[in-house]
Formats: sequence, structure tokens, C-alpha cells
Amino acid sequence: MGTPVVDARPIAARSDGIISHFYTSEASIDGRAEEQLKQVGSWAGVTGIAAFPDLHPGKHGPVGCAVLADRVYPQLIGNDIGCGMSLFQLDLPRRKLKLDKAVQRIRILGEATDRRNHGRLEEAGLSTDLYPEALGTIGGGNHFCEVQSLTDAAEACDLSPSATYLLVHSGSRGLGTAILGSLPRDALDGLPADAAADYVARHDQAVRWASLNRRIIAERAAQALRTEVRMVADVPHNLLAATDGGWLHRKGAAVADELVPVAGTRATPSYLVKPLANAAAMHSLAHGAGRRYDRSSMHGRVRGKKSDIAAMERNGFGGRIVCEDRDLLIEEAPSAYKSAEQVIADLEATGVATRVATLNPLLTFKKIRQERQDA
Repeated sequence: MGTPVVDARPIAARSDGIISHFYTSEASIDGRAEEQLKQVGSWAGVTGIAAFPDLHPGKHGPVGCAVLADRVYPQLIGNDIGCGMSLFQLDLPRRKLKLDKAVQRIRILGEATDRRNHGRLEEAGLSTDLYPEALGTIGGGNHFCEVQSLTDAAEACDLSPSATYLLVHSGSRGLGTAILGSLPRDALDGLPADAAADYVARHDQAVRWASLNRRIIAERAAQALRTEVRMVADVPHNLLAATDGGWLHRKGAAVADELVPVAGTRATPSYLVKPLANAAAMHSLAHGAGRRYDRSSMHGRVRGKKSDIAAMERNGFGGRIVCEDRDLLIEEAPSAYKSAEQVIADLEATGVATRVATLNPLLTFKKIRQERQDA
């Protein structure tokens, strides 16, 4: 595929008009993910693909890409419809953050959420019986809520360098799973516009639900930390959009309208970037570092002794990690992911984004013990 990229380059261009672009260096491309891209490119009605530096294999297609087609492929969005990253600024100076206290207080995120969420659903234009008990919960896998400090902010960036920030990564929980699971199997062959209306309507509800979920998670965290919260950016990366050119499917590809958070790992910085005009990138960007190794293989790559687990509960920034699920701690170890710094470098080299600020992890919440959560 050539030398590391300095500009977008077409791959697998075919006579039927399908053009794909990588916005990544060759070294970061997983061969299995590239093969999945080619398979998706062979599906009926697919007219274009954009792949980003966080590209990695997924269940029904690669994660970290945008796909344009003349029909709807629900599996390209997946079960976590509306999943995304929301960045908030806290009214809490970095110097006043007491980590030991914050570690104990943030554990509220692992406890049962307030069941009186009907009003919030109604405000969002959603049915009041649409999974109200799940609102304000993070979920498993790579989802998290992280307190961060800001460095290297651009002069034009309207963010306080002395403040703390909150990055929330979560989605539609059981709602998105129910939507995908309710579809007939032939829906995975592609839904023409006239047959996709019901799925699209339910999809749009899940996207709004997921955004509200991240907002309530942030509010719960802010309340636990005795502070106020202000949204900076709310950017989904698993969703469908109707465009003049057809249906745009984003799977792990952030909507690139305004500022976009790009997540690192619990031991490495995240970044805030500004999209640059690039139509070939389908107004999308990378959403995070992207997996290097799948979850199952991490159990053979990371030692699970008590001392190793204890070491994984801290990071090089003096930060702390709250995750009492040993398997999850191993599966989501920083070494499971690519370099977020390289992801940003690729986005800048290909002219699709420029970095605005760096966000260092101070406190990452993932999960407390299930028995305590049930209690």
C-alpha cells in the first residue's frame, strides 16, 4: 500500500465507482480490518468509504470508518446506536481536585441510577417508558467517564487551562441492542429507503437517548464531585444520516461538524481536535485510539497477578482508575490500543483535522463490583 500517508489515498478503487480513502499511515492498518473494508465495498449499493487511523476489525464490519450507500445497512451502525463522546468543563479547578475523595465519590456512577427519569425523557421528545432506569449508566466494554486536566490548548480555544474536564463515552445501552435485535435477518442485506422508515425512526430515538444518557452521567459525576458542569462538545460516532448522496453510515467515525474529542486510553492523553473541510472524509473523523488487540487476546498479553492489577489502577499522570472487574481491567489495558498521538498525527498529516488541546487522565471510572452495584 506504499509508504506512510501524507495525504488521503484511494484504495480498492473499482470500475463500478466505489472509492475508498484511508486517512492513516500504513503501519496502523490492521489487515483484517482492511479485508472487512473490501467486503463492505462489495455490498450492493455501497458507493464510498472513508477509513480513519483508529480502524480495527468489528463484528459486522470494521470500526473506524464511514460508509455511503443507497440503502440502509443496520449492522454497520451496530447495536450501540448513538454511542459517542461528550466533553464537559467542570467548575472545579485542578488544584482543588482531591483524588482520594474523588475516587470514593465517583463510585456513585456504578450504583443504581435515579429511576425518576421520565421527565428527562419527555423533555428530549422521547417516550417516558423508553428504558428510564438505564439512563445515567455507563455500560461495559470501552465505555468510561473520565476526569481530565487540559494542557497545550490553542490560543483561540475558549477553555480554561486551570479547570478540570469530564469526558464521557457511552451510548444507548439496552435500547440500541433491542432495536438491532428486533430486525428480521434479511434487513442485513440492506433496507431500501421505503422499507427503512421504521428502523430510521427508532434509530433517531436511540441517538437522542444516548446523548441524554451522557448528559445525565456527567450530571451525576458533577454532583458527586460537588461542582457544576458545562457541555463543550457532544459528538456521536455510531449513527446513520441521510445525505444528498445516500445513507451515510458511521461506525466509530465521529461527526465532524465542530470540536471533536478523540479518546486516548486510561493511561494516555485524549485530544480535542477541530475538523478541516474535506468532503472525501465524509465529514467524519476518528473517535479514539482504536484497538490494536482484541479483548480475548489481552488475557494472554497482560499478567493478572495482584501486583499487576494494582499497577493498572494508576497511571503515569498520577491518575487513578476505578474498575473492580479484573477481566475488564485487563481487556481495556492501555496496551490493547493504538497510539492516540499517532492517530492525531495522521489526521493532521492528511489535512482533515488539527489539534486544539490535550487532555490528561486524572480519574477514570469504568465499573464497581457487581454485587455492590446490585445492592
